[in-house]
Amino acid sequence: MAFEQFALPKSLQKALDELGFTAPTPIQQRAFPVIASGRDMMGIAQTGTGKTFAYLLPLLKQYKFTPTHTPKIVILVPTRELVVQVVSEVEKLTKYMSVRTLGIYGGVNINTQKTAVYEGIDLLVGTPGRVMDLALDNVLRFDETQKLVIDEFDEMLNLGFRPQVTSILAMMRPKRQNILFSATMTDEVDAVLEDYFNFPEEVTLAPSGTPLEKIVQDGYRVPNFNTKVNLLLHLLNTDENLSRVLVFVNNKKIADMLHERIDAVIADSFGVIHSNKSQNYRLNAMASFQSGELRGLITTDVMARGLDISNITHVINFEMPEIPEHYIHRIGRTGRADADGMAISFVTPRDEELLIEAELLMEREVPLADLPEAVAVSRELIGPEKEKEKVKFLLKKPKLSGEGAFHEKTEKNKKVNLGGPSKTKKKTGGSVNRNLLRTQNAKRKKK
Repeated sequence: MAFEQFALPKSLQKALDELGFTAPTPIQQRAFPVIASGRDMMGIAQTGTGKTFAYLLPLLKQYKFTPTHTPKIVILVPTRELVVQVVSEVEKLTKYMSVRTLGIYGGVNINTQKTAVYEGIDLLVGTPGRVMDLALDNVLRFDETQKLVIDEFDEMLNLGFRPQVTSILAMMRPKRQNILFSATMTDEVDAVLEDYFNFPEEVTLAPSGTPLEKIVQDGYRVPNFNTKVNLLLHLLNTDENLSRVLVFVNNKKIADMLHERIDAVIADSFGVIHSNKSQNYRLNAMASFQSGELRGLITTDVMARGLDISNITHVINFEMPEIPEHYIHRIGRTGRADADGMAISFVTPRDEELLIEAELLMEREVPLADLPEAVAVSRELIGPEKEKEKVKFLLKKPKLSGEGAFHEKTEKNKKVNLGGPSKTKKKTGGSVNRNLLRTQNAKRKKK
């Protein structure tokens, strides 16, 4: 199938041709007729499948210029980076069209954005928080809004944006087309569809939680942070295929700590992105990575949806995510646009259950290997690891010893052991029984 079969306007088709796209992706093929028909739609598709063009192409095909100053199309996305990228895609497609596009997000001067809104908008892309702020100030109005797109909705829920999204939905005119895309389907997503959408048609590219087939998934058993650093440096020094790498951690402190350790050995080869970094710093780091100046980026889950960078060869889970769906989003950064990809997870004993949750979601097991012999195993623990060890120690009951600790037994405990079979279970040693944990978690989910 070619884009010509969509019968796009000449101005839109010309821009598409200049971008070098010739054939639509599966999600674009399936979503286009539904959106073009004007029906509400719920799309489930993994990251890297062409979701942005899947809704932009039919919306821009139907777009007609009117002299009003309020947006006709509103697109909500979870992160500032995603706002910048969607605006960039819109501007590429509307190169030969008269469409006033504006991107708004928090962290910048709101008065500058108010002025831009007053100048007139046709297509608005924004984060729920800043869109809500401007709407409450009566700067942004939705009187003329005919199309609403909510992209990466499951991530918006994870970030706590449900109140803002539902408030924006309530502000809009009832007669509008609603389009929602999500990488995973949850009960919360279903509840919003039930309350605000009008018999949405579901377009599913893959079952919720299914990873891209072209991504090879592997893992290593690693005891602690410092050994993980040794392993990462070993892989970077011995495998030339790790040329464009995304390294995911769970919080900003670990991201900065890891970046400092990597930079001390391989200087100026990795950048770091998280919510404490300024907008300009984050955009510059992404641009440097995209251009090949940096070999890799260290980032957190907050940034996972805002990174649309091509040709990523490897995703490394330096820490396992606490939410199983985040594992899917992370590894979806590689293996995009029919390219092959590799996902490697560093798994500590405490991470075993988190890995099993992700495996249950994917219905696929991730093989774990032991550390390569060349990797030094560190005994030194960092702050968070020491705290966990301290908590474990405090939870243990102290043993009573010495004369001062002696006390007389109660009558019921003065029994004589005459032998016989023991009813106590023998403790088993070794690593965590993943099959047992997997079975227990599966039963718990069914309940």
